[in-house]
Amino acid sequence: MEDAEFGALLGALLEESHHLPVEGVPALLSRAAQQLGLDEANLYLADVQQERLMPLGTSADDHGAGLLVDATLPGWTYRTLSLQVAENDQDGLTAWLPLMDGIERVGVLGVRARSLDTTMLGRCRALASLATLLVVSRSLYSDTYLQVQRARQMQLPAEMVWAFLPPRTVGTQQVTSSAVMEPAYDIGGDAFDHSLSDKVLHATIIDAMGHDVASGMAAALALAGCRVARRAGSGLSEIVETIDQALARWLPRRFITAIFAHLDLISGRLSWANCGHPPPLLIRGQHVITGALEHHAELPLGLGPGYPDVPRHIHQTQLEPGDRVLLHTDGVTDARSGTGEVFGEERFTDFIIRATAAGEPAPEALRRLLRAILVHQHGRLDDDTTILLFEWHPQPNTGVGTT
Repeated sequence: MEDAEFGALLGALLEESHHLPVEGVPALLSRAAQQLGLDEANLYLADVQQERLMPLGTSADDHGAGLLVDATLPGWTYRTLSLQVAENDQDGLTAWLPLMDGIERVGVLGVRARSLDTTMLGRCRALASLATLLVVSRSLYSDTYLQVQRARQMQLPAEMVWAFLPPRTVGTQQVTSSAVMEPAYDIGGDAFDHSLSDKVLHATIIDAMGHDVASGMAAALALAGCRVARRAGSGLSEIVETIDQALARWLPRRFITAIFAHLDLISGRLSWANCGHPPPLLIRGQHVITGALEHHAELPLGLGPGYPDVPRHIHQTQLEPGDRVLLHTDGVTDARSGTGEVFGEERFTDFIIRATAAGEPAPEALRRLLRAILVHQHGRLDDDTTILLFEWHPQPNTGVGTT
């Protein structure tokens, strides 16, 4: 197939996909693979806990389906974002390619063929990119997409919170921000948010009191309040005030702790408000800069009348290129083993430092960290556990350090 024919094939696939439900994507992809000369092509999507890669179309009742992320070649592709090729049992080759929505990991594409050369692998990458677009674009209105990602039923508070959350990972050439959250199916009041413009990263982490539907409502209300103020051009002080007033009005006696942060992507200037939350942690090189982002504790949001109406402080510091900032809820450091041993801040930060020093991207480092916390608590968390990590990595000649 000539390059012009391949381009026409991709155009025809896009045209045919306009009125196609997500359930029709695998068949469309299979026909395209045959036209390319491949024997087979299959889509696998990561489940919500990033433990398995589930074939598109698998129902939530098929608990044994899927490929283990930590114990298979396609899992290696997902973890490292690298192409993997191996001989298969049909005297041919199987290639595994990552499915990426921007820098967010979605799953993998598996293709089988009698032979694979450089040109064919390039076309398989293009096919993987197109397949990702077709699947993700339907995720906003397709229950099938979400069902594939779930191994069991989502509890009501968790369903409410997940509906408000952004992708786990966002980024540009200047910054990467990634987050994880457990227990995925039974999250109560934790939430995170991150969004990007060409000059600013906004990052938020929230911990609502309790572990019930009202906690999920408080977290969702806080996310909505943050976004409505942010999208109106408001700064951190107005964001905090908007959420505080909304909680006091609509969910009295429900409070949250939170951190709201803005990072100027050009200058590296970090601004943040800490509302009764564990302080952010600054990792520079291979060390935590002790106390760098700690300030006098302020009250949580939503306490309502009867508490001092004191102005909130907006803190600022200057980051250096390569700096990483960790936001987390107390479920991370307070996680206890069966003998009462806490996971602790030192073990938490040491894990991140070692993982990133070994070259692991932030999404994979956080995924493995959550697995370590789960193992520490023998697979059962006593509290919601949420971590958000962002790294400022400006490119040369972008005016770093200017104002």
